[in-house]
Amino acid sequence: MIHSFIFSEGKLVGRDLELEALRLVQADKGLIIWVDLDNPTDEETKAVLEGLFQFHPLAIEDCVTPSPLPKIEDYEDYLFIVTHAVDYNRKDKFATTELDLFLGKEFLVTFHRSPLRSVSALTDRLAKNTGPGPRGPDRLAHSLLDLLVDNYTPMLAELHTELEEIEEIVLSKESDKKFVSELLYVRGDFTKLRQIVRPQRDVIDRLARGDSKFIRAKLLPYFRDLRDNLSRLEETVTGYHERLMMAFDIYLNKAAFEANEGIKFLTALTAITLPAVMVGGWYGMNFVHMPELASPHGYLYAAGFTLVSTIIMAVYLKKKRWF
Repeated sequence: MIHSFIFSEGKLVGRDLELEALRLVQADKGLIIWVDLDNPTDEETKAVLEGLFQFHPLAIEDCVTPSPLPKIEDYEDYLFIVTHAVDYNRKDKFATTELDLFLGKEFLVTFHRSPLRSVSALTDRLAKNTGPGPRGPDRLAHSLLDLLVDNYTPMLAELHTELEEIEEIVLSKESDKKFVSELLYVRGDFTKLRQIVRPQRDVIDRLARGDSKFIRAKLLPYFRDLRDNLSRLEETVTGYHERLMMAFDIYLNKAAFEANEGIKFLTALTAITLPAVMVGGWYGMNFVHMPELASPHGYLYAAGFTLVSTIIMAVYLKKKRWF
């Protein structure tokens, strides 16, 4: 689906125009165009990216092909930016949606395969004409990226809640094999998040340094603030990941401790039965001459010796806290 917004002097003057009308608007240098491709068909993608804006084939290929990491590339007439929106819930777990941006002097083209809250929020805001409108595509790009980063916060809150639950289970006696798979799954989510946040911060950092001619000087403080927000997010994610790894180490140490306790208990049982085994083994041998068998109290002596030695062994192991 193709959505389009036309701005003049910060005011929305047109919306959802046909391709031919967009071509005419594109020729007017005083207008700002934002074209949003929301899960477009191949024909719509080709008509806009190739036909209307004539972007570089490599940029188009990178746009339509999912990219695992954010990045930014400079072309003569525009910037090509790959970013990732993230989402997390207990049912679908960690998920990412790629948002591609083509940022020029008088246009912004966005491409995404799935609905994005950041795009929906900005389009609703522009449709209601609340507050001054954007006077440049760089302002539109900043608004999109700012909303995209803001949506990281509830996702981090969900991950933090699950992390606290994992820590509680680790310190309890309820952990099992299912818990281990859940812990490893969340660990993978944190790893994916770290792999996205850091490159995305680097992308915003390039925009905030003022190296690009497509970002006006007065917007640099806004991009620097966005970069700082991503830096704080990265620190938070790193802290959560370290806590998760600590919980994983505690679980492994706890499992090893429980295994050692079980081995100690079995060893103690073996040691306690050792006197009985020795006496039984001795009297179980078929010797012709065994003087103690001639005594009428032989069985009593053997039983007494076995009982006393077993009690002594049990008291000794108890003092050593083997059971």
